[in-house]
Amino acid sequence: MVIGSTATAPPSGGTLHALLRRYADAGDPLSCEPVAQGLLNKGFRLATTRGSFFLKLYVEPATADSAVIARQHRATQRLGALGLPVAPPLPDSDGRTVAELDGRRFALYPWIEGRHRDGSELTTAESRQLGALLGLVHTLLAQVQPAPGEEPGRPVGGHAGADPQDTYALIRTLLRRVRDQAPREAFDELAEYRLVERRALLDRHAHRRPPEPDAAEPVTGWVHGDFHPLNLLYREDEPVAIVDWDRLGVQPRAEEAVRAAAIFFVTPGGTLELDKIRAYARAYRRAADVPEAELAAAVHRVWWERLNDFWMLSWRYLRDDRRADPLFPASSALVVWWTGAYEAVMDAFTE
Repeated sequence: MVIGSTATAPPSGGTLHALLRRYADAGDPLSCEPVAQGLLNKGFRLATTRGSFFLKLYVEPATADSAVIARQHRATQRLGALGLPVAPPLPDSDGRTVAELDGRRFALYPWIEGRHRDGSELTTAESRQLGALLGLVHTLLAQVQPAPGEEPGRPVGGHAGADPQDTYALIRTLLRRVRDQAPREAFDELAEYRLVERRALLDRHAHRRPPEPDAAEPVTGWVHGDFHPLNLLYREDEPVAIVDWDRLGVQPRAEEAVRAAAIFFVTPGGTLELDKIRAYARAYRRAADVPEAELAAAVHRVWWERLNDFWMLSWRYLRDDRRADPLFPASSALVVWWTGAYEAVMDAFTE
């Protein structure tokens, strides 16, 4: 998920001039301002004498590998050729889409005018459109990418649900860190409350851990990997660009659909807009040809994942990184609500 960005200075004027000289029609740099959204790589709005561009600086080791970047770029180019609303990187004069300067890797993209819309802004019909769009993403990725397992270095297959014993150990560690805070903030009070609450929930539901993959193998496929409101741009009521393909990979496809819905359609109070999810899920199942049983298994796995997940608190208390703090109140409340409304949520995704 994306919420903010640590301060990153724009590339120097010399670097920008050297970069833009590689492109035939990019012009000369006028300004370069950080785009303040992103937890992985860094982005800038680059204004030149020829217009505006999005400049990406790859800094996260897992996504800054040249082969990984090339895979993302090829995929968006192929998807764009098939009519999916994406914004492929611009090739330079030699046809390359990655520039290496000062030991760093950059890519230049067209600047897409648009705005982000979360689920509260979407009508039921637009929620249906969103589900169909994600289904189309999965369907077209299956056409343009190698079959899962055929590309070197791409792990495939299912994954066992989180081990409750590991979760209990993490809760103990986080509680110690929270209780050591001085002075205490309101966030610390909420964190302690949610950690204790979650431990009790896990005590009651530990027996519901999803089975090992060899007992119930999820259906894997190529997925966007980070499909949420800040990675989808709208112009008026129409999606115009799916952006940020840094996490493109092979995963259980239906789990991406469930995770996306849990981000798009969560309310500030930590509930889900089930009527919109129902329309979204029906459209997704039709577009991606996903059977109800596959989506039902994904709902259960993602619920279990959320029950055992504390990445936002780990970032704050173990990494001293507070960028995800604003996400925590709604996310932590959602786990509790979802557990109590488990059957209603399942019905919304599968009926």
